Amino acid sequence: MSEPSWSRRTFLASSAALLSQLSSASAEEKQGAVIEPLRNPNIYRFQIGDIEAFSISDGHALIKQSLDLMHPESDRGIMKREMTEHSERLDGIPLYVNCLVLRKGKEVAIFDAGFGKVNNNNFGWFFPALEIIGIKKSDVTAAFLSHAHGDHIGGFVTDDAITFPNAEFYVLQDELDFWFSKEPDFSKSKRDKGELPGLIKDNRRRFDILKPVSKALKHATSLWNGDIVVEAAPGHTAGHAIFRISSKGESMLHIVDLAHHHLLMFKNPNWTIAFDHDPALAVTTRKKVYARAIAEKTRLYGFHLPWPGIGHLAEPVKDSFVWIPERFSWGS
Repeated sequence: MSEPSWSRRTFLASSAALLSQLSSASAEEKQGAVIEPLRNPNIYRFQIGDIEAFSISDGHALIKQSLDLMHPESDRGIMKREMTEHSERLDGIPLYVNCLVLRKGKEVAIFDAGFGKVNNNNFGWFFPALEIIGIKKSDVTAAFLSHAHGDHIGGFVTDDAITFPNAEFYVLQDELDFWFSKEPDFSKSKRDKGELPGLIKDNRRRFDILKPVSKALKHATSLWNGDIVVEAAPGHTAGHAIFRISSKGESMLHIVDLAHHHLLMFKNPNWTIAFDHDPALAVTTRKKVYARAIAEKTRLYGFHLPWPGIGHLAEPVKDSFVWIPERFSWGS
């Protein structure tokens, strides 16, 4: 699916103008003046307490396998009916790629870095967007990987080098253990097994490159003086992580790949996608996280939910959830 030609021209033009504006402002001006609204089709700025946050789209696509990716196969008729009733397109599963960036003082954190450098105009929007908001690759101090699928880990390595040289690279130990095991176990996964040898090889290479800046974490590790908590949420991968961000009484839970579709993965949490390594465990984790989010009335962020990926869950009806997108607020 090709990107409309106007999109990149508009993006680059607005990028240059906004970057010039940000660069010309002094530190005193930035602190004392009202921050101008940031209106950009790929970048959404918001706050979590006193943390400046950005949802940045790395791109989009339509996965043509559509419901063939969804399981159990016996429920695909029900899924199709739900999609039709909600006016969802049936010719593919939308793939949104939302990267979360946090900035607090001199600290900058990135949660997954998208596909990275790719020969595809539908992706690779993340790095130009960082420049727009005045963040250089050398400015990033913390790089969090949720799990090692290409749309999450790809951007952390560029041309066989570490993309963010001054950042500590954080990943759960369970994720590292899986990819470096003698034979990573995909026996429960429904994904195309032909992809696996290349995926394993690429991930081991990337992790080896990142090793000098890597720090393996355990469940419930706290960083940024407690502002960021890394939690294990296994199933999609063995070491799939989600991230709880809190500041000044406000909080957000980044659920990453617990949901790949804004309707199906909430309508019935028992439905899984072929990319899950352990579908049954993914279901258990999803239900647990959803229940906690409802109980705590938590604001949520999703890597594959419609951009900018921010919202919350409505109270479940017969174990069926509804994703409620947060209203856009362009600086007002």
